[in-house]
Amino acid sequence: MRVWFGVLMGLLVGLGGGIWATSEWMSTAPLPIPVGASSEIQQAIEEAGPPNLLARSLVPQTNDQWRLVIEQADWARSEGFADFAQSLGVTVVEDEIDGVPVHRVLPEQMDPELADQLFVYLHGGAYVFGGGEGGVREAVLISAFAGMPVVSVDYRMPPDHPHPAAVDDVEGVYRALLSEYSPSELAMGGTSAGGGLAMASIHRFKDRGLPLPAALYVGTPWADIGKNGDTLYTMEGVDRVLGTYDGFIEAAAILYAGETDLKDPLVSPVYGDFEGFPPAYLVTGTRDMLLSDTARVAQKMRVAGIEVELIVFEGLSHAEYAFVQGSPEFEQTYGGLAEFLRLHLNDAEQSSEEAPTPESS
Repeated sequence: MRVWFGVLMGLLVGLGGGIWATSEWMSTAPLPIPVGASSEIQQAIEEAGPPNLLARSLVPQTNDQWRLVIEQADWARSEGFADFAQSLGVTVVEDEIDGVPVHRVLPEQMDPELADQLFVYLHGGAYVFGGGEGGVREAVLISAFAGMPVVSVDYRMPPDHPHPAAVDDVEGVYRALLSEYSPSELAMGGTSAGGGLAMASIHRFKDRGLPLPAALYVGTPWADIGKNGDTLYTMEGVDRVLGTYDGFIEAAAILYAGETDLKDPLVSPVYGDFEGFPPAYLVTGTRDMLLSDTARVAQKMRVAGIEVELIVFEGLSHAEYAFVQGSPEFEQTYGGLAEFLRLHLNDAEQSSEEAPTPESS
């Protein structure tokens, strides 16, 4: 579990003098194992122990160091990917849409209700990791659980391509897909940075007057890339995936934003206007450093009149529902998402078919 992060930390430490630490080792009083979590999550918490905050505070100092760290982390994430996809009965093919690399994901067992719809998946990875096959694992899970086709967008990332490259790529892919699908047949989303990018992209679609997808998946979104959410402080040293904002995560945020203000809605979508957004499915956990980001997004959506389904799992660190496969949290996250997609894609399609045309009204 999270082997790629261990590879990353080892590489950063190995770079020695070219890397600096932003904070001293920080110890946090250990929390008891949460009795409300599943036995699988309890075991994962017990086996992992507290995060190494010192390692997570290490930061590459040059673009070449960033590229090396990213290359190694993406390699680790992609290891065993073909066997993983095959085990879930999913076929993955590389393709290109509007000049943007994508992976087309197709399940062997197609759900008749979703066979003609498409999920547009945006991978996570702090806007620096997840290129290539390493960013397609959750897309495979969504395709397998929902029984529907998925397009995973391999958007451009720093250090060579800061904002707005990622949003531009998503917009290009989405515009091209609108020539093949109606908006009522499209869903979009992802976890962490992927959830943040999905919301930022919808802000962009609204600005450009594009029709919006019918459903949105927002897994523990990085909705504010600055250090502003309450749980970035209260869950520091508790979240076993992120550990701390200080150091690597902050550096990734600055690298991604480039010259853009960190509170611009296209890099921190929680600051945008959510009016007109599609129905959203949000997931987080009580030990997640991005619990506050998720809560802030859910609240802003509800105030804007958007239908929100919010799931908060006891004891889960950041995006841990995706890591502990076979746990009830894992099954409930992706099983629930499949039901959400069936409901809202079919509802949107029916509403579109029933809407009067100018000739008939």
